[in-house]
Amino acid sequence: MRKIAIIGGGGIRTPLLIHALARAERDLDLGEVALFDIDSERTETIAGLGREIVSRLGSRMSIRTEFSIERAAAGADFVLNSIRVGGMAARARDERIAIQHGLAGQETTGPGGAAMALRTVPVTLAYARIVERVAPSAWFINFTNPAGLMTQALNAFSGLKTIGICDTPSELFHRTADVLGLPREKLEFDYAGLNHLGWVRHVASGGEDLTPRLLADPESLRRLYPAGLFDPSLIATLGLIPSEYLFFYYSQRRAYENQLRANASRGEELQQLNMNLFQRFQAVDAAKGLELYRDYLLRRNASYLKLEAQAESAMQVAEEHYDPFETATGYHRIALDVMRALLSDEPREIVLNVPNVGSIDDLDAGDVVEVPCDVDRTGARPRRTGRLPESVRGLVLAVKAYERTTIRAATERSSALARLALLEYPIVGQWEIARDVLASMIRADSQHLGYLG
Repeated sequence: MRKIAIIGGGGIRTPLLIHALARAERDLDLGEVALFDIDSERTETIAGLGREIVSRLGSRMSIRTEFSIERAAAGADFVLNSIRVGGMAARARDERIAIQHGLAGQETTGPGGAAMALRTVPVTLAYARIVERVAPSAWFINFTNPAGLMTQALNAFSGLKTIGICDTPSELFHRTADVLGLPREKLEFDYAGLNHLGWVRHVASGGEDLTPRLLADPESLRRLYPAGLFDPSLIATLGLIPSEYLFFYYSQRRAYENQLRANASRGEELQQLNMNLFQRFQAVDAAKGLELYRDYLLRRNASYLKLEAQAESAMQVAEEHYDPFETATGYHRIALDVMRALLSDEPREIVLNVPNVGSIDDLDAGDVVEVPCDVDRTGARPRRTGRLPESVRGLVLAVKAYERTTIRAATERSSALARLALLEYPIVGQWEIARDVLASMIRADSQHLGYLG
């Protein structure tokens, strides 16, 4: 029977993944899930929720906690990497630093994304070296953010079979299907870009291009997103449907002003929500804890991007009523889809973060891109995309340059390269701001970023 190891197993999304794995236990021939995390108390709490889920579903899959990554990963068939170095406190701190320097605070874009990458690359590569030793044939599935950058670092500096996953494209595809009133499986999407920087170029069904119809309907374009992110005229003028994180490029000033208006960032709100949740866990058993967890997910999901787009706090958002374990999209769904595909002889189409290898003309073969791939037991093969539209090509090239330089800064332990990366990054893009932001990040987190000092 197969074994799955989760690095960062004390993470808040782990119970969702355990639910999906328990449902797919027979398909995956799965016997054991090992959770590794540096926070032992939190991991035991999450494991308790996982065991409650497994019990309710009648699964025989075992959930085991390990506080040695060697033991957790040893002999694993799949290793899922989902870590947050420094915890949610680091995210909240990063986002506050960005706001203090006049930029929107966000965990994967802008200064927050740079700080996250710089503290996470060394830790992830250290874990990867251990996995190479104790589970050399395992598939290493990376969900650690910034997912594309991290996947590129892993491909460049480890020998693991690495695939990067993100649920953002899948979420956009399902929302598009809902707006069009068609089943998701009836639609074909031409999608290309980088992680958190991708666009749908065409939507088709049965050979009919539905893109012009969609672009001509402002109300439909608004409904594609969980909050009021994009002016429909922007999308119509581009002739492309942007993924949600383009909001932090196309409307950076608006996101920043809404954070000022709300006097908070998403990371700060989630830090408080998470703290409250784990405090409440201490007073209840796993069955009641699972109900608290469901309520938490509903509030978290309902408030997604509302603060940045509308200055609306998570405490103000009305909760939606559905089962968060049964949604068609999400981290747990894409992870499960990838594992199933990697065990199959029949190729399945999934949008993944993989080396370019001839997909996008404008980028090098080793550059990790986010594109549709054909996935089976031999791996993931990116589909041919060709040239990017001129309206987005420059942005993609600039962000990829920033990603490359950030990886170099982390692996060469160079503050000069870290500052250059921020200069190359379109959201920052100024030498003096790059200096000041970097200095603030290092002062705030000398434990993880002191190597740049």
